[in-house]
Amino acid sequence: MEPIMEALLRRQSTKATTLVEPAPSDAELEPVFATAVRAPDHGAIRPYRFRTIRGSAREELGAVFAEGLKRRKPDATQEDLTALAAKPLRSPLIIAVMAKVMPDHPKVPPVEQVITAGMAAQNILLALEALGYGAVFLSGAPTLDPHVKRAFGLEDKDTLLGFLYVGTPSEERREKKRPDASAFVAAWEPPATVDA
Repeated sequence: MEPIMEALLRRQSTKATTLVEPAPSDAELEPVFATAVRAPDHGAIRPYRFRTIRGSAREELGAVFAEGLKRRKPDATQEDLTALAAKPLRSPLIIAVMAKVMPDHPKVPPVEQVITAGMAAQNILLALEALGYGAVFLSGAPTLDPHVKRAFGLEDKDTLLGFLYVGTPSEERREKKRPDASAFVAAWEPPATVDA
């Protein structure tokens, strides 16, 4: 089997709390991001944006998460705020994945632009897998939070897709049971009539 097929079939998310140092260096990330910008991109809009978050910047990100929660839910408990602030500390490297959306593009609707950024994120996951690193793509309420989005320089029209938590797996990954792909594939049969 071709190495690329092996990597595709081997790829699976790694639990964030099992990711430890070392994380990929900036030099190792250069070819990883080179794979990201090869994602299909209708109109060559290049909507994807990435931000790497390491070291103490993870604590600052946690503070942004907590502030966003406080603004969304003024009655949030200190326990909730502390737990959310700690989430970025689960792995040594985080990569924020964003789409800078052109809402009025004449040929490429916003959904396609967001899909492009999502495909770029998948390329990053596959490249990290090929390099022997573990990763998981997490989203949740912070990705929709206006305060968090602004911290990344995003406007309302833009999308914060999620955060890739990256590092070296500290324990053996258990192979996940996958569905039989044939259960999701069928030949298309044109309908007898199509409503106008």
